[in-house]
Amino acid sequence: MSEVKKIATRDSYGDALVELGKENENLIVLDADLAGATKTDKFKKVFPDRHIDCGIAEANMAGIAAGLSTCGKVPFMSSFAMFAAGRAFEQVRNSVGYPHLNVKIGATHAGISVGEDGATHQCLEDLALMREIPGMVVINPSDDVEAKAAVRAAYDYVGPVYLRFGRLAVPVINDTPDYQFEIGKGIVLKEGTDVTIFATGLEVNETLEAEKLLAADGINAEIINIHTIKPIDAELVAASALKTGKVVTVEEHSVIGGLGSAVCEVLSEKAPTKVLRIGVNDTFGESGPAVELIKKYGLDGESIYKKVKAFVKEN
Repeated sequence: MSEVKKIATRDSYGDALVELGKENENLIVLDADLAGATKTDKFKKVFPDRHIDCGIAEANMAGIAAGLSTCGKVPFMSSFAMFAAGRAFEQVRNSVGYPHLNVKIGATHAGISVGEDGATHQCLEDLALMREIPGMVVINPSDDVEAKAAVRAAYDYVGPVYLRFGRLAVPVINDTPDYQFEIGKGIVLKEGTDVTIFATGLEVNETLEAEKLLAADGINAEIINIHTIKPIDAELVAASALKTGKVVTVEEHSVIGGLGSAVCEVLSEKAPTKVLRIGVNDTFGESGPAVELIKKYGLDGESIYKKVKAFVKEN
C-alpha cells in the first residue's frame, strides 16, 4: 500500500502565491520577517520586486497592506496566526475591516500543531477574533489541495479574507477529480444517519479516521468539511442536523468562538439540536511534538471516535 502524501498547508500557501503571481501582476506579498517559515520566500525568489519584508512590525504591515489595496493592488499580508490575528488585531479591524478593503491575511502556524513553539505561539483564538470583524471572510483549509484553492478563491473575492494555515504536514485528502472549492459552501464527505460531524482544518482528516472506527461499531456518521467558518454554510448545517438529530464539531481551536460556536449559532436559530464541541477546552497549549499534543488534547482520530461514540449512545 502506497504511503499517504503529506504536505503542510503553509507550503501550499507559498506555492499558490507563486502560481497566482505569474497570472496577476497586481498581487503583492508582505511578510513580517518570517518569510522562511510562512513560505512566502518562494514568492520572493520569483518576484523579488513584489515581496515586501515589513520586519517585526505586524501592525505596520496591516497598514501598508491597506494602503496598497487602495492603489489597485491585491496584498497578501503574511505572518504566524498569533501575530497576524493577535498582535495586529486592532489594525486589521480598523484599517482593513472597517473600510472593507481588499486585503488577504495569510496566517500560518495556527493551532496546537505549532508544537514545540509552545503556548505563546499556538494561536487557538484566531478564528474567533477574525470572525468577529464585520465583513471578514474566514477560511480554514484541510489540506494542500484545499489550501491552494482557497488562496485562489481569496484572490478572486473582493474584500478582506483571513486564511488559516498550519505548520504540520497533513494528509492530502481532496485530490479527487470532482473536488470543488467555493467560499461559504461546506462539503459532504460522507453521508450518514446517526450523527453529523462538522470538521475544519487538519481535523477533517482526523475525523475521517474516527469515522472508520465508528463505522466498525455500527455508527453511521455524516462527515462534513466546513472550510469556510464565515460565512458558514447555514443551509447545509441545519439540513444535516435535522437529518441526523445529533451534531459534533471538531476543530484545532478553542471551543469558544470558532467552528463550534458558529454551528451552534446557526442551529439555535434554524434547527435546535444537541451539540458536542470537540476542540481545546478553554486552556492554553504547551510545548511538545505536534502529533503528541494533538493526541493529548483529544484531537486525534481515536479520541474523536471515543467522544462521538459516547455522545451518540447518550439519550
